[in-house]
This record gives sequence, structure tokens and C-alpha cells, in this order.
Amino acid sequence: MSAIKLGAPFRRRFAFEALSQWMQRFAAFFATKRGLASALHSGDAAYEALPGHFELRLQPALQSLLASGIAAGQVRSDVAADDLLGAVARLSLSGSRDPKQVERMVALLADGLRLREAR
Repeated sequence: MSAIKLGAPFRRRFAFEALSQWMQRFAAFFATKRGLASALHSGDAAYEALPGHFELRLQPALQSLLASGIAAGQVRSDVAADDLLGAVARLSLSGSRDPKQVERMVALLADGLRLREAR
């Protein structure tokens, strides 16, 4: 079956959920690639291009999800995509071998992105 194109009202309604799911999937991916983090920060010239490679592919996708959430009034506007990528990556490499704990921590981070009414 071909991909279903979602209309703007649907995307606005579920903007936060899409962002939250993306964060969970990124965390799960990164957690399964524990050696990748070491390679990214090893200083080895063979891996020098890896951080840029991932940023070029992941940051635009995350920025688009953030923009949709902001436009829908569901997500705070003071969060940068690169900061969020780093936060999710660090949570997924927190040392916990329990994927459920990482899932809960990423859910807490995602909840902190929700736009709250002014108090």
C-alpha cells in the first residue's frame, strides 16, 4: 500500500505525538549502536565525517517535527533541534541497559517540550 499523505489538520492535531515517537525511535536506534557513540567521539580521523553525516540527515527531520509542533501550539519554541538530538542521544547512552528506563526518560524529556499555558 502506498504511503498515505496526511492533511495539515491531521498533522497539526498529532504534531506532539509525531515528535515524541520520533524521539523514542531515535533513542532506540542510538541505544543499539553503543559503539557508534565511541566512534563519533574517538578523535579517529576515520570517523571524522560521521557526526556531520548524522546531523545532515537527522537534524532537518527533527527540525520539521519541532516546527510542526510549534505551529500547532503544542511544543515550546525555545528548543533547538541540535540540542534535542544531543539530549536524546545522551539519555539513550546513560548507562542503563534497561530499554524501558531509557523509554521513560525520553518520555519525560518529550513531556518537557509541551507548551504549557502561562501561569
